[in-house]
Amino acid sequence: MTKKRFVVELGYGADLHGGDVTKAAQRAVKDAISRNCLCGLFDILDMKNLDRMHVEVKIGCPKPEEVDAAEVLKVIPFGSRALEVVSGGLSVKGLALPALGEGDGICVALAAITVYVDID
Repeated sequence: MTKKRFVVELGYGADLHGGDVTKAAQRAVKDAISRNCLCGLFDILDMKNLDRMHVEVKIGCPKPEEVDAAEVLKVIPFGSRALEVVSGGLSVKGLALPALGEGDGICVALAAITVYVDID
């Protein structure tokens, strides 16, 4: 089988109270996938087997070593998944509100989601 790229989408996510890079990355992935309806996978490719779909996620965020990959990939609803995390995004000082998180850091993450399909 040959893997063909079907769609690329970008997303933005932030954790405003506590600077949690995993939360910011999850929100960036959710943002990206929320703008897509992959009906072409079903209508054009007549794809009934979702195992033929592969989703590659690339995250840019501060402190990439702190991202919990398993938690980020849980956001992808189906298909096989892969994650790459690189340095990027943004960290700024925000407002400490203990009821919403620890610390006063704001963390911004960016996501690029690429969906591939195995073509016979």
